[in-house]
Amino acid sequence: MSTDTTQARTSSAATDVKEMGAELASSAQEQLSTKAHALGEDVALQVREQLDQRSTQVGEQVQAIGQALQSGVDQLSGEGMDVPAKVVAQVARRAENLGGYLESAQADQILADLESFARRRPWLTAGAGVLAGFLASRFVKASADRRNEMRGNNGRSSTSRSPLSLPAGGS
Repeated sequence: MSTDTTQARTSSAATDVKEMGAELASSAQEQLSTKAHALGEDVALQVREQLDQRSTQVGEQVQAIGQALQSGVDQLSGEGMDVPAKVVAQVARRAENLGGYLESAQADQILADLESFARRRPWLTAGAGVLAGFLASRFVKASADRRNEMRGNNGRSSTSRSPLSLPAGGS
């Protein structure tokens, strides 16, 4: 009978250990989830702050470009070039409007406007994404080519694109 009692106690102890392990795992998962959520909120806040700062800076720069274009409009009008002056005036006005928007809008408003634009014109948004991806890939490829070329010139170990030498005695 003592064997049965020992087995029952062992089984009970094993069950208790399993329950404690499950509680610890659940508690750890809950703490991890809470920390991850808080970290996500911190990152989102930092992104919004950066967007606010950068959009204000870009807005000021775009407005300055618009003002520079406007001075070009005055010069074109003075020289009697009315049609180009009108085109440049429209571009200048739009640049100043965009600059004012970027300077004054908050990050949440900019993100909401971008989302709204993407929902209204999904194909244009997809095309812009493809174009941005293509341009990024070309930039990365050009950077890699430049790095490889610099390595080849410095180490003289590259066999590709080796400079041609002139024959001896030639001019």
